[in-house]
Amino acid sequence: MAGWKPGRAAAGGPAGVLRGADWSEAGIGTNAISEALVTGRPVQLFSAEHLVRTHHEWACTAAPITDPATGRLLGVLDISGPLDTISADTLRMVRCAVRVAEALLGTPDGGRSLGLSSPVRASRASVRRPSVRVESLELLGDKPAAVFADGSRVPLTLRRAEILALLDSRTQGWTAEELAYELYGDAGTPQAIRTEMFRVRSMLGDAVESNPYRLVAGLAGCSDSGRVLRLLHEGQVADALEAYRAPLLSRSGTLAVQLLRDQLDLAVGAAVRSSRDAGLLIQWLSTDMGSADSEAVEALGSLVGRGDARYLSFLASTGG
Repeated sequence: MAGWKPGRAAAGGPAGVLRGADWSEAGIGTNAISEALVTGRPVQLFSAEHLVRTHHEWACTAAPITDPATGRLLGVLDISGPLDTISADTLRMVRCAVRVAEALLGTPDGGRSLGLSSPVRASRASVRRPSVRVESLELLGDKPAAVFADGSRVPLTLRRAEILALLDSRTQGWTAEELAYELYGDAGTPQAIRTEMFRVRSMLGDAVESNPYRLVAGLAGCSDSGRVLRLLHEGQVADALEAYRAPLLSRSGTLAVQLLRDQLDLAVGAAVRSSRDAGLLIQWLSTDMGSADSEAVEALGSLVGRGDARYLSFLASTGG
């Protein structure tokens, strides 16, 4: 399909509900259709469990349709509507309709006598555990990824990167309920987290443990953001500043991630100011993360003098 089409929806529904729209994870983020395709199971998503905000007034129920003879994935049956029109009965109805469709496809003529099209060749979604272990996580900047021991790099969606950033920040782990609240607020549900964890594990293998959810011992603290903190703890301020190339998940607007981002900024800034090294202060103030650090500007002024052109330029840029 082409990219997601933000066209007008029918009956006041969310944009993009039209022929040719792309409802994959890459196209529009978390939704029932993509969840059913990835997990191979029926799924029901409510409100903020959808990634796109325009869909938060809706609930969606979807189930995969497979070829009864081969198990190949043929498509997805989805029912979407306003929150007050969807219930648990909707999920049972969708499941029933899928069973009927698969039974008809299993007839000698493949259901063609009833107007059904012939099965589309497609492979069934399944969990494939990678044979190569995850070596590190790239969480700084706007292109998060998992890096494997063979050097391969697999991009992460923003939501999965947010989950991994939270897991990386706490060695004791998180419950599904805690992660649901941190990522979705009051509208979050543990089921939404469990679905995402299923998908994370299908990509990263045994890198994440459960009950509670946490990174395995060999991966904990091995992200690029974790390396910055580790270097700071070891007193290697220059190396930490060099490694701190971009803000933590710079595209994330999730409050929990914003707090982690701010904590990292504060830790690096405090270490640089305490170093009393004019070169490090200038390097820090030249980054996006340190450009507004007025305390660092004053620390620089005390080292190079208030009349120094470098101090004056940074003073002007911070509005001093």
